[in-house]
Amino acid sequence: MIIHQFIIGHMRTFCYLIGCKKTRKAVVIDPGGKIKEILKKAKENNLIIEYIFNTHYHADHTCGNRKLKKLTNAKILIHKLEVKQLLQIINIIKVFTFNLELSPKPDIIIEKEQKFNVGNIIFKIIHTPGHTQGGLCFLAENNLFTGDTLFVGDSGRTDLKGGDRSTLGVSLRKIMFSLPEDTIVWPGHDYGITKTSTLGWERRNNINAKEYGYYLEK
Repeated sequence: MIIHQFIIGHMRTFCYLIGCKKTRKAVVIDPGGKIKEILKKAKENNLIIEYIFNTHYHADHTCGNRKLKKLTNAKILIHKLEVKQLLQIINIIKVFTFNLELSPKPDIIIEKEQKFNVGNIIFKIIHTPGHTQGGLCFLAENNLFTGDTLFVGDSGRTDLKGGDRSTLGVSLRKIMFSLPEDTIVWPGHDYGITKTSTLGWERRNNINAKEYGYYLEK
């Protein structure tokens, strides 16, 4: 599996280009910008972008959907509970006065946890509400793409529309206790001391670990 990580904008949002080494089919997770750079990297690696995965609807993770879809005809995937907010995100854009684009309608709407293939890569789609109601994490080959559910050393805010702190705690406990400690965490923002971590490290060091009940003694 090929993984390229991009840092986008002043919010330091992470976007990911993930490709299958054998079939060269690829997915982009949370295209918040730098579409030309993403396409250049895909071309360098002979990757064909067929899908766009959104972990949640917030503008910093979805504002590149329209341009990327236009240039690749990739299909947009998001959770059912995020669709309405995704298409109204222009309101958030106006508030922050960003020069961003409203996402088009998604092509693939997720209603339950399931597996999804990109080439020979099998993604497990995990519903992790708390930051937003329809937040998703994507697990593939021991790599967990967490969006704003989990950061390195911290977790997503819960004071925005659709957020709920106790719900996020349930989601974090679910992934912490159902997945191996060596699972690599690829977060939604560059807010930590490193750009990736592991679930084991988060269980020991995350600032919210004790509160959310997934602390592991050293």
